[in-house]
Amino acid sequence: MLKTFYRSHSCNELSDKNIDQEVRLVGWVDRRRDHGGLIFIDLRDRFGITQVVTDPEISGDAHKIFETVRPEWVLQITGNVRARPTGQENEKMATGKIEILATAIKVLNEAETPPFEIADENAENEEIRMKFRYLDLRRKRMQKNIVLRHKLLQATRKYFYDQGFIEIETPILIKGTPEGAREYIVPSRVHAGKFYVLPQSPQQLKQLSMVAGFDRYMQIARCFRDEDQRGDRQPEFTQMDLEMSFVNAEDVMAVNEAALLSVTRECRPDVKLKFAKFPRLSFDDAMNKYGSDKPDLRYDLEMVDVSAECRGCGFGIFAGVLEKGGFVKVLRVPGGAEFSRKDIEELTDAAKIYGAKGLAWIKIAEKFEGVPVEKLGADLTQKIVNKVGGVKNDILLFAADEWETACNSLGAVRIATAGKLKLLAGKENEFAFAWVTDFPMFARDAETGGLASMHHPFTRPKNPADLDSDPLKAKAEAYDVILNGYEVGGGSVRIHERDLQKKIFDILQISDEDAERRFGHILKAFSYGAPPHGGIAWGLDRLAMLFAGEPNIREVIAFPKTNRAEDLMLGAPDILPAEQLKEANIASLALKPKTKRDIFSEIVELLNSRKIEFEKLEHAPVKTSAEAAKVRGTTLAQAARALIWKTENGYIQSICSAAKEVDEAKLKTIAGVKKLELAKPEEVKKITNCEIGCVPPFGNLFDLPVFVDRSLEPEKIIAFNAGEHTKSIKMPFVDFLKIVDSQLSEFSA
Repeated sequence: MLKTFYRSHSCNELSDKNIDQEVRLVGWVDRRRDHGGLIFIDLRDRFGITQVVTDPEISGDAHKIFETVRPEWVLQITGNVRARPTGQENEKMATGKIEILATAIKVLNEAETPPFEIADENAENEEIRMKFRYLDLRRKRMQKNIVLRHKLLQATRKYFYDQGFIEIETPILIKGTPEGAREYIVPSRVHAGKFYVLPQSPQQLKQLSMVAGFDRYMQIARCFRDEDQRGDRQPEFTQMDLEMSFVNAEDVMAVNEAALLSVTRECRPDVKLKFAKFPRLSFDDAMNKYGSDKPDLRYDLEMVDVSAECRGCGFGIFAGVLEKGGFVKVLRVPGGAEFSRKDIEELTDAAKIYGAKGLAWIKIAEKFEGVPVEKLGADLTQKIVNKVGGVKNDILLFAADEWETACNSLGAVRIATAGKLKLLAGKENEFAFAWVTDFPMFARDAETGGLASMHHPFTRPKNPADLDSDPLKAKAEAYDVILNGYEVGGGSVRIHERDLQKKIFDILQISDEDAERRFGHILKAFSYGAPPHGGIAWGLDRLAMLFAGEPNIREVIAFPKTNRAEDLMLGAPDILPAEQLKEANIASLALKPKTKRDIFSEIVELLNSRKIEFEKLEHAPVKTSAEAAKVRGTTLAQAARALIWKTENGYIQSICSAAKEVDEAKLKTIAGVKKLELAKPEEVKKITNCEIGCVPPFGNLFDLPVFVDRSLEPEKIIAFNAGEHTKSIKMPFVDFLKIVDSQLSEFSA
């Protein structure tokens, strides 16, 4: 540890080798224990914890100061290292054999009582953690995550530097490019009416670096996308971006496979690699076998296509789908005959999220059980069982639909089944890397009906001749690297000839004029001797998340945004003064009259955007939950009671069944607050633009932390007034949880 004015050692550095030395430590009070004479504190810094003790007979004024200190005060301790009494050693701590007998203490700063315990890893609501992120980051787990992320970036840089790559920084203010997501727009003050965008990636710039002759480029690049957030997305994210000249796909994949293995060994030496060499899956094989182009290969559940066997069968659902050109796929689940009806309904819900209309099943017991059995007949049922390798006590789960829906929905069932069977138990420290290759060049755009690039328009086709016959059948020289169910990297060999690039633009119906306006710079560059080149980008946030074993990337980013792309700590985004907007050539937003929020329409738009099934209800005005349940045709238990509470940290929302009451003491504990009182009607109106009684249970629409009680869990459907006394919504409870992004708690009485 580098000595400084304030300290001689870190709080993780001292051992029995330092006994009898005088030392100076600095840090935060992690815990304080008064034993009625001796007072102990655990002093914490980034490196660890050291136990400090004062004895009134020896420590003098230092002991008096210890009587006043509280958690999170910042102290400088001067004292002598001594061995802990026999039997009081702590083998789990690096400093567990010693303690510091304090002789002098200086309070560097006092601290208010934090909104949550720093020393305890409690599951506080994420919004509170985000609001006080600087406190959350003091915790051992978060500091470990940030240090691991640092190590990941350093190991990545070192590997590629050693392989002859050079890091080239590319600009953040660039020209808008179509790469599949909305871009953040930056107005130009100097050039009125013109805009920069923040880059979704350095894609064109790294290709231009190849034209410039740099041969091997890499960059730890900041990228930006204005898209809806989820657990593994953020509006600003970090990539390892790489490009190489005079290479084919095999060259790029080889150097990246070696790099990922090296970085994994450096950052997670305890990890067990399932595959010493990354296996290869084509896109078609991945979708047909696993229902995903990023399957988790730590478990073996595979789907089987039984379309040929079911064609013309007596089961109308299967036969009807096949007549329309669809597919019938089946997932064999060993031991699944033990699934209850509730288990099967939950798996069906998982399939419906991805567009399936239902989930047929056959159990293999003493005899075949399930709705399809009678219509399929014993012989055909046995033929299907034989094809999938079914044995007694298995269950067969069927999806029948067009190819993409059948694959995606049964793939979701595969993941949900693995959770039910606990197939990943004991495999938390196992990594299953793999490559997915041979992606389609194009996909049909659902909105326009035209073709869109599967990756981006600079991807090279494997066989350019396929572009003339049927572009939808053309395969790309593209490759993704996957890990434990996540895509952690994606790349391709690029087009380097101007004529071939123009052909791709033609297929995408990008006019010559539009291509020149948007891509003229790279087309011009291709005319000056562009070398063959290819590259890849790693999602470093996702890699850090997987290396740390965390559920989402917010846990490995120091200062992340919420799932609504907000910074609750800084209060961003925020309004700007009219003068500043005028200077940036933007009409002042302050001059626009505020319009009343249409909460009902906002909720409908939100649910539609997430492809969630729900029912809109219009009815006579209702004032009570009992009245509302009656007009909706639901039970009181299914009604979601949404309350707004005022705390010392701001407002929060609680959601529980209308058949229950809120236990305020429990809610205080769960929310990590000391003050809790119901918001007044005028406060509720100001926050939500809704009257009492029709506030929807989507506190995230109003930037509120949301707490959901388990009293609603047994109810598969919930119903609630949606901004108005005359409009309600009914929807599945499991889908509601996804929207509010909240963990279930228990706080009802």
